[in-house]
Amino acid sequence: MTAFFLQLLDRGGYVGIFLLMMAENVFPPIPSEVIMGGAGVLVARGQMTFLTVWLVATAGTLAGNLFWYWVGVRWSEEQLKRVIDRWGRWLTFEWDEFTRARNFFRKYGDGIVFAMRFSPLLRTIVSLPAGLAHMKLWRFCLFTSLGSAIWNGILLFGGRALAPLVERFEAVAGWAVIAMVAAGVVFYVYRVATWKPVKHHEAGE
Repeated sequence: MTAFFLQLLDRGGYVGIFLLMMAENVFPPIPSEVIMGGAGVLVARGQMTFLTVWLVATAGTLAGNLFWYWVGVRWSEEQLKRVIDRWGRWLTFEWDEFTRARNFFRKYGDGIVFAMRFSPLLRTIVSLPAGLAHMKLWRFCLFTSLGSAIWNGILLFGGRALAPLVERFEAVAGWAVIAMVAAGVVFYVYRVATWKPVKHHEAGE
């Protein structure tokens, strides 16, 4: 399983990593830890270069977040409510998560875009209130890129450092990859099953 996954990453190359990291920030079940961890192993093997992977992955993360920023710029909260009511279940996107991110943004300002890059639940959602508040594009890109670069760098370093163990315990590593992907799928299914419409969250306010 590990060899197959790494082969897929290698075949996809830097473009594949960019697209995967972009998708990870748009569609929830794709874990960045698996993508960057695998890329780190390829770096250790000399099949990819650390700097290029790091830059490409960070660019992909920024692209995914720019999608949600653009949604925030273009839509009002009322429009967003309608979209969440219709599609939120499949994006595992709940209204109270948006309002939480919005309140964080209002309280702490632009800097929260950087800080939330390290939050597994709010790191993408915070892009919406940033767009709704018409945060300056260059500031959004700067803070998102800085936070993403640190996070991706940590994951990439980790994958590279663990490469010898992956080689030595390939079967265990394969099961670990399966477990992480399975956990992501299970979490996604759980979120879909327990999702609640906007009116439920508004009634609870």
